[in-house]
Amino acid sequence: MTTSASHSGPRRRALLAATALAALGVGIAQPKAVAAPAAAPAAARAAARRVRLTLPAPTGPYPVGTVSHRLVDQDRPDPWVASRPSRELMVSVRYPARDVERYPRAAQLLPGEAAGFDRLNNFGGVPQGRVDWAATRTFAHQGAPPARVRRGAGWPVLLYSPGVGDPRSLGTTLTDELASRGYVVICVDHTYDGSAVEFPDGRVETSRLPEEYVRAKQEGTVVELLRKTCAVRVADLRFVLDRLEAPEAREALAPTPLAPMPLDLSAIGAFGQSAGGFAALQAMHDDRRIAAAANLDGVLAYVEEDQDPGPLSTVAADGVDRPVLTMGMDGNDHHTVPSWGALWEHSSGPRLDLTLLGSAHATYTDATSMLPPIAARLGLPEKLVTDAIGTVAPQRAVAVQRAYIPAFFDRELRHRDDTGLLDGPSARYPEVRFVD
Repeated sequence: MTTSASHSGPRRRALLAATALAALGVGIAQPKAVAAPAAAPAAARAAARRVRLTLPAPTGPYPVGTVSHRLVDQDRPDPWVASRPSRELMVSVRYPARDVERYPRAAQLLPGEAAGFDRLNNFGGVPQGRVDWAATRTFAHQGAPPARVRRGAGWPVLLYSPGVGDPRSLGTTLTDELASRGYVVICVDHTYDGSAVEFPDGRVETSRLPEEYVRAKQEGTVVELLRKTCAVRVADLRFVLDRLEAPEAREALAPTPLAPMPLDLSAIGAFGQSAGGFAALQAMHDDRRIAAAANLDGVLAYVEEDQDPGPLSTVAADGVDRPVLTMGMDGNDHHTVPSWGALWEHSSGPRLDLTLLGSAHATYTDATSMLPPIAARLGLPEKLVTDAIGTVAPQRAVAVQRAYIPAFFDRELRHRDDTGLLDGPSARYPEVRFVD
């Protein structure tokens, strides 16, 4: 389990440690925003304005719609806040849409989420107050009517879980791409884990993990905290599946335009980055409803370093009998990461291990598109970017993920031909290494 950016070198990617260090200002100097004086030159005042960002547009044949929902698990007290008798989640549903022109593009982060992300984010070294996180618009249109299914019983469904400390929207480029390819993608915010979760009534719940991590370090209970963090995420994903299975609950998950949209609940996949990838694979191990899962650089053990051999999760110790994709940063594969090696050894289902050469841990998030322009505009050191997303060209990193992750789910959930892309190295994507 790991977090979205390195704070003390590429190997130091502890899932909770980096989040806690970011919150406490430890591990890397945090530049402070300095207001330009009234008499400063125009260029200096312009430089002090907050950076606004854009994301890559999806490339699939469908425009994308989105709706967000509050889900309440009445049977489960919140595991992080004892005073809350029920577990509350926010989810965003991305789906193939039509007639999107009349519907506005959704924000990547709501104002409360943006403020929380500005205070506690995994982009170590980005100064607070200098990026307008609330200004970014996705290519998903709020409340647009769903597209009609062209063939088959319904749209396949994917669950997405982000890295620890990250909002569900930090995987927007990939989730919007998958929706544009004909998937319904349910992006799950893990409340009190992500930096900030904003609910429909305006309430914003912020992460409790930095303080939990500090306490665990003091008490020597970090492994227990890592176990709990993953278990909560898996329970969240399985609860969403429960909601999908009940017809009346399925309608509650979507607004009126979405209620009649057919879903193929025999074709459910899960994927995520970092701890989200761990949760996706662990959820597949625990729940037969998940038919395939992709892990984007998430370690499958309760450790703070990728190369630490244990203690292993049950998905690594037992293996799985359904298709798995692991896609790691440069240097991470089932020969170098012990928990991945255990998964390979103990699994009987199809397994695919890919490495994106030149990548780093946060390459598999929107950091790939966000960090380079932030660093350029704010004059931040190049090392901040390469520690987080590596040296691979951002456009190529996005292209690789858009090619291989949909191809994996197309093959395993839709049984569609991927023209051999997953069978071996491709001249179109020389940055991708197949690990035997």
